[in-house]
Amino acid sequence: MPRAFPAVTVTRKAEKSLRAGHPWVYDTEADVPDDVPNGSVCDVYSEKGSWLGAGLLSRHSKIRLRIISRNANDRFDDAFWARRVKYAVDYRLNVMPRDLECCRLIFGESDGLPGLVVDRFGMVLVVQSLSYGIEQRKDVILSALLSYLGELGINIRGVYERSDSPLREHEGLPEYKGWYERDFCPRGDETVVTITENGVKYSVDVENGQKTGFFLDQKYNRRRVAQLAAGKRVLDCFTHTGSFALNAALGGAEHVLAVDVSETAIELAKHNARLNGLEQKIEFLCADVFDLLPQLCEERARYDFVILDPPAFTKSRRTVKSAERGYKEINFRAMKLLPRGGWLASCSCSHFMERHAFESLMHEAALDADVQVKLVESRGQAPDHPVLLSAPETDYLKFYLCQII
Repeated sequence: MPRAFPAVTVTRKAEKSLRAGHPWVYDTEADVPDDVPNGSVCDVYSEKGSWLGAGLLSRHSKIRLRIISRNANDRFDDAFWARRVKYAVDYRLNVMPRDLECCRLIFGESDGLPGLVVDRFGMVLVVQSLSYGIEQRKDVILSALLSYLGELGINIRGVYERSDSPLREHEGLPEYKGWYERDFCPRGDETVVTITENGVKYSVDVENGQKTGFFLDQKYNRRRVAQLAAGKRVLDCFTHTGSFALNAALGGAEHVLAVDVSETAIELAKHNARLNGLEQKIEFLCADVFDLLPQLCEERARYDFVILDPPAFTKSRRTVKSAERGYKEINFRAMKLLPRGGWLASCSCSHFMERHAFESLMHEAALDADVQVKLVESRGQAPDHPVLLSAPETDYLKFYLCQII
């Protein structure tokens, strides 16, 4: 039976990528008829006429098509989107059933909902819509999500939109943040919620916090730090809202120094420490880590555990080499601070910084610091941020746990 969706022909390069499972077709790879409305579901065909899947059209984006199905029987009605939502939630119920109160419920391409992020913070959902086609279908998807969560006994009292990313400009969409309709707004328009993760309490500002308000992807890496921190002197660099520092303190660290260049972040981290009764165990310092680490080395300061969780040093391939120098510098300094038997947790949250390159620069840092380093664990993002193996862009977080030997 003929399909009712507009037909788009793609190049052989795009065909090869799609057959390998990647969900994107770029603007230079697609021949889109002029009369196809932006945001449409389109059937994607090879130059020889083979059907390759169906995708959402973004006329203003370099990512011209985002594949949403490779099943020729799908019709993309409300029931289709409800199934996608159910699959996403059921997956998380399976892999992290005890941690659903604070988790990422939808992770874009990895859940077959390209450009959509939904995080749950207790009874509040925070939504980011970053593609044109998904923006058009947002109401249907959110309705299905709220309905299914209700069936599970999870009654959401607020849905906040954080669609204020500059990425929306590339989609021809305005940046926006605010409560999603008045039916999904808690009393008093309160945008700060308190959550508990790994037994640690946090205040999360869903309106003004970074991204959706809180970084959920390090959940189990923070727990791992807590398991190793007992009795240790810990230096937490780039602490942001204090998450690693708080986990270390709760795990029994002797003392924690938490450092960030942002005064706002330090104040929120102090507030979180008070929430947990840990203000006496954590010292907070507003300083540039790149300046502080050499100073601590000169002072011959000694720590048993150093945590490096910087913001992304690179957001494009053009700046990877510069980022490598930054990562190498802080890892070199951290290794100089640690005695034999000391622990180092080192992170990168940029998917452009590939694992082999990060491991190589850490090895070079160890050679420069004249130490031997044992790689204890190589970890990544929590399972509520699943990696789509055919889309390397979904694998972004690297967490290396090392010991000086």
